[in-house]
Amino acid sequence: MAWCEGMGDSRGLKTRDSKFKTSPALELDRQVDSFLNYLAAEKGLAANTLAAYGRDLAAFLDHVECGARRPAPDALRAVDIVGFLEHLQRRGLSARSRARMLAAVRGFCAYLVREAGLAVNPARDIRLPRVGLRLPRSLGPDDVQLLLRGDDERVVLQRDGAMLELVYATGLRVSEAVSLKVSQVNLEAGYLTVVGKGRKERAVPVGSFARQRLLDYLQQARPRLLAGRLSPYLFVNRFGRRISRQGVWKRLRLAVRRAGIGGKVSPHTLRHAFATHLVEGGADLRAVQMMLGHADIATTQIYTHVARDRLRAVHRKFHPRG
Repeated sequence: MAWCEGMGDSRGLKTRDSKFKTSPALELDRQVDSFLNYLAAEKGLAANTLAAYGRDLAAFLDHVECGARRPAPDALRAVDIVGFLEHLQRRGLSARSRARMLAAVRGFCAYLVREAGLAVNPARDIRLPRVGLRLPRSLGPDDVQLLLRGDDERVVLQRDGAMLELVYATGLRVSEAVSLKVSQVNLEAGYLTVVGKGRKERAVPVGSFARQRLLDYLQQARPRLLAGRLSPYLFVNRFGRRISRQGVWKRLRLAVRRAGIGGKVSPHTLRHAFATHLVEGGADLRAVQMMLGHADIATTQIYTHVARDRLRAVHRKFHPRG
């Protein structure tokens, strides 16, 4: 963590009347590392999620360590967390960002209660104003049709088409798509298995369009990209290595530009389109939850709001008294 002005050589010195053999600052650092290891080993959180937790907790520790108290892990108080949230507000962070950082601190404090002798979770009763529902952007069926048109036989565009078609057909996260192995795809049966957040495995159906494009890619484009090399991964780049998350973003931007679609479109936009179009078509919410890999159906319920908004717009447009 960052050093604060005036700290001198206080880090690493033994503190008086403390059960810790290191300074409070170093002990807090150590406990954060232990917490992140716990999240990785016990909760199975993805690397990107762990990195986000690490950044949020680093900001919290920097604030606490630069304050007047510099508490040990077993001496964190609600005032430390409230002061941190006020600091974030002064910096202009949005309510959503502050809520996310509070969630990280609350989880860390709960861990300290179990592992470091903290008497009570000081973040337990701290509440922020409720964050308004943010509806995800989705593409309409016509835009999806433009984006996924398969009228170019160039190798990388064949791969891109198969990759984007699969994300839309299955609702995969971009991290799941780039980690997908050939052995996880059963095109004969029409489904794939994917390991998602929390290392939970789920089976997702693959529709006929995606199935055909994957067959073409596997038979034509992928062997040419590999050029005799071997790879267990389904989607590879022109060097025969697994395509990266950044690579998917780059290829999607090119596809969006070619299709003439306006606005920002991300791989997650295709995941949202998958879920939105299923719900609008009358799909059962529990089935959509299973296909998306959401642990809590409350996360999936946001798509009922999207569908209601679309239905309301249709009603206003076509009903004689809309």
